[in-house]
Amino acid sequence: MRVLLLHNRYRAEGGEERAVGELHALLERRGHDVVLLERTSDGVGRGRAAASLLRGGSDPAQVAEAVRRLQAEIVHAHNVHPLFGWRALAAAREAGARTVLQLHNFRLFCAIGVAYRDGAVCHECRGANTLPGLRHRCRGSAGEAAVYALALHRQQPELYGHVDRFAVLSDAHGARLRELGLPPDRVETLPNFVSGFAGESRAHLGGYALVAGRLVEEKGFDTAIRAAAAAGVPLVVAGQGPDEPRLRALAGAAEVHFAGWLPAPELAELRAGAGVVLVPSRCEEACPYAVLEALAAGVPVLASDLGGLPELVGAGLPPDDVGAWGAALGALWHDGGRRRELGTRALADARARFGEDVYHDRLLALYLSV
Repeated sequence: MRVLLLHNRYRAEGGEERAVGELHALLERRGHDVVLLERTSDGVGRGRAAASLLRGGSDPAQVAEAVRRLQAEIVHAHNVHPLFGWRALAAAREAGARTVLQLHNFRLFCAIGVAYRDGAVCHECRGANTLPGLRHRCRGSAGEAAVYALALHRQQPELYGHVDRFAVLSDAHGARLRELGLPPDRVETLPNFVSGFAGESRAHLGGYALVAGRLVEEKGFDTAIRAAAAAGVPLVVAGQGPDEPRLRALAGAAEVHFAGWLPAPELAELRAGAGVVLVPSRCEEACPYAVLEALAAGVPVLASDLGGLPELVGAGLPPDDVGAWGAALGALWHDGGRRRELGTRALADARARFGEDVYHDRLLALYLSV
């Protein structure tokens, strides 16, 4: 197929950038004609970004020209704010392509995307009502909050009118987005995928528990630190972010090692040496790579009971119930046979559900449906 990918890169890169890059590489490997058209918010002044967001994107003619040059059948968009907007999708359809918008978070409704504030999940912004984001100043300043509230309000009906299918990362993610106002008859689930798998589980030999990701409050790493200390389990924290000073202070004299940000090969090596991976997210994550990569490495995962996490690992734990986390971690840590059993099961599940072949089949079915 001939596919044009669109993505507005974030100032702080994360899993969505990885997902777009791996999708691009997969389509090329499978022999499709694919072009990635990216814009970046990094280095764009706030005034220009705000103006683009309010008018529904900038330079849609560039997108139309890319569609015509490639003779694209599908335009697969990811983040469109602020520089692509609904106008890019309208231009793509006018140039002859069908459109898929993949939603990795809640940014269609939520100005900060993660739908989390003041220590809890928040879905006050729903449908066309984006005023709570302004009232709570979720973007920080009143001016920026006002821009986002007005722009998201304006863009929603236009996006609905120019998107043929919405792709979501988990059934729970899709259900929540439908509840918030996403058209229910155009939503398909398309989880992320992983390419490399361990030969066998070595979780029974693991020397520590691991948490990995951006160090922000909504990831719940403080729960991991408290639970590991209570269970007497050594913990490695991989990542960096604004919550690091608080987490270091919380760790105190407990056996916690902060590994910082690591390149992918070093993080994979660290993961391979873990006996269990913890994902105590307080926000509704849809399909995080932290879980997929642990499963593919044959490492059992203890995760919270929010968002798409239970779809990946089964029943989860309340993110702030430190006692439950400590008990579950301690029981698993002291039973190497159980860790090996769960790791072997995780590896088989990852191969069956999240490998390249399964993903490619689902992706083509999505494209052909439009």
